[in-house]
Parts: sequence; structure tokens; C-alpha cells
Amino acid sequence: MDTHSSIIIYNVTVYGENQTLKNGYIKLTNKKITEIGEIHQYVRQPNDHVIELSPSYKVIPGAIDVHIHGVNNADAMDGTAEALKTMARTLPKEGTTSFLATTMTQSNEAVEKALRNAGAYIEEQTSTDAEVVGIHLEGPFISPKRAGAQPPTHIQDPNVTLFQEWQKAAGGHIKLVTLAPEQPNGLALTSYLKETNVVASIGHSDSTYDQVGEAIEAGASHITHLYNGMRGLHHREPGVLGAAYLRGELFVELITDGIHCRPEMVKLAYDQITSERMILITDSLRAKWLKNGTYDLGGQPVHVNDTTATLADGTLAGSILKMNDAIKNTMSFTNCSLEDIVKMTAENPAKQLNLFDTKGSLKIGKDADIVVLNENLDVEMTFCRGTLSFQKED
Repeated sequence: MDTHSSIIIYNVTVYGENQTLKNGYIKLTNKKITEIGEIHQYVRQPNDHVIELSPSYKVIPGAIDVHIHGVNNADAMDGTAEALKTMARTLPKEGTTSFLATTMTQSNEAVEKALRNAGAYIEEQTSTDAEVVGIHLEGPFISPKRAGAQPPTHIQDPNVTLFQEWQKAAGGHIKLVTLAPEQPNGLALTSYLKETNVVASIGHSDSTYDQVGEAIEAGASHITHLYNGMRGLHHREPGVLGAAYLRGELFVELITDGIHCRPEMVKLAYDQITSERMILITDSLRAKWLKNGTYDLGGQPVHVNDTTATLADGTLAGSILKMNDAIKNTMSFTNCSLEDIVKMTAENPAKQLNLFDTKGSLKIGKDADIVVLNENLDVEMTFCRGTLSFQKED
């Protein structure tokens, strides 16, 4: 295909930023969306490459996964450019076009190595794969009581000075930090993150409802993987979960694999939080897209069996959830619309990461991060900044 040509996806249902077009088209030129309209409005140009489908095919913005550790035998903690390249090449298969490379609780040296690597990769990445739009620092500033699969030996109190060193090592690319604000110095770090335009997320936290309120006052605006690694709901102590339900200041992540929380609990969360504040994540490991077996997570063996990843003691250890399956599951569990899905996979994460001027919706002038779904909601094609990064084989 001529690099100067435009790609037109024609005769499809286009889920645009402000309206859904049943018999629509979308034009991609030089990495950007340049036209959106109904098919009768399309005027063919000499260099146009037209992909004609049918209205049963749906065009949505690419997903932005703000919480993903690994995929296809690669992990952000590997600390290599090749690992991040593998992640970026693989994720378009499931409809993800942008992501935060997510670290985990490890030694300071291991975390710093991963941060330096990710920061350098972000500066040098090409446009043909999913884009690493930043780093999610998950731990080590978390509660030992709510460690989950985070190695307890490396958990430490929140530390502004150490975070400053790490942000420098990462080239300023840490965009989101999961922390337990009730821990010593937790509110100080939360305030510092807010001041420096980094999202402070409450996660792996034993905070009470009132402590979450204090964290929100200090600048927290996000909840890490709802239900998991947090103080739950009690009628005399609403906990982190109650705050996630009730506090409108918070965007809320959810893993909708049906394992981290039952389908009924996904529906309960969705009915309370709605698509206005929910963000779908995968929290996936290197074992995603691989066969059953035993894999590594932060130096711990993780056993993968069909749909579930666990430590030796049975603790859930991240997921092998594909974003495309998260979409299908969420629609099944909650009966939400595809418009709601677009909010939860693209618009909300883009707004939270301050990227909505370029990503998160289908609008003229935005990056051409596009996913084509068939009538079964399977990914047919994914375009990352206007380049075809994945096409389903017949």
C-alpha cells in the first residue's frame, strides 16, 4: 500500500465520539482520522485504499489498558526492550492499541531497571504496534495486609524521595501509581503525585472509608482492580469498596474475567458505578496467549490452567484475560451497550491519563487507533496510528 494513500473502512457501523453511524465510513490518513461520515457522503480520491465490509462490522476506538504486566511470555519487569516490543506487537490481536507498562513490587534495583527500560522504550518506539503511553507503578508502596500476589518481602512505606528518583529514571513517564494511602507517608506521596500530574490510585489497600476520603482530598482519583486487594464492604465500615461505589471523584478499574469477581459482582459494580467511571483492565501476565503451564511473576511461580493464574497457595496472581474477552464478558454480565464499552475501554482511560485530545474516541484529528469488530465482537482488524497492526486470518 502506498504510504501516501488513505485507508477507508467503508459500509460499517462507526462508534464516533458523539454519534453512532449505522451505514458509515472512516478515513485514516498519515496516522490520523481525517473523515467520518455516512457512506453517501464519501467521495473517493485516487489514492484511497477502500476496505468494504458490512454494517454488522463495528468500528470502535482502540482500547487503552492502564493495568497490564505482560503477555506472550513477556513482562514489563523483564527490563528489556524486547519484552515491551513483544507486548506491543501482541496486544493489537485483542483490540488494545495503547497501554501502561505495569511494574510490580520487587527490589528497588529490579523496579528501577524496569522503569529505565520502559522510559527509554517509550522515547524510541515506532508507530506500527500498540503504543506504550506511560508506566503504571503498582507497588511497592502498598499494605502488607493486602499484598495479594505482590511479594511481601519487598513492600515498603510510601516514599516521596524514592518516587522522585524513580520518576527521573523513567524519564518522567510514570503516569499512574498504585499505593495504600493509609500507610505512613501515604497522603504525602498522594499529594505529590497530584501536584506532578501523576494519577494516584488506591489499591492493595486496607483503607477505611474515611481514609479513602482523606486520600481523595489529597488528590487520589483512581481505584486499582476493584474488589481485589482492598478492604471490602461492611455495613458499619464501607471500606475501599464502598468508597469506589459512592465517591464520584474516582475512576474504578475492574477485571471482568468472571474469576477475580463473580459475574453478579461485576453487574453490581456496573449498576452502582456505571460506564461514566468504570475502566476495564486485563491485569494480565506473561502467560496470556500461551499454553497452560507454570510461569514467573516477580520471582514467584504462577500456575496457569485454562482461565486462571494462581500462586502455589491458591492466591490469584493477575489474569490471562484478553481485552476482547473483557468486552464480551462485560456486555454479557451487565447487559451494557457497545457505546458503554467504548467509554470503559477507551474514553475513560484516555481522560484519566490526560490523553483525550489525541486518543480515546473516533473523532477527526485524533490518532487513528481503530478496532474493527465482526458480528460476534471478535477482533477482525486493528490499526495503530493508521497502520494495520493485526488482521484476523480466515
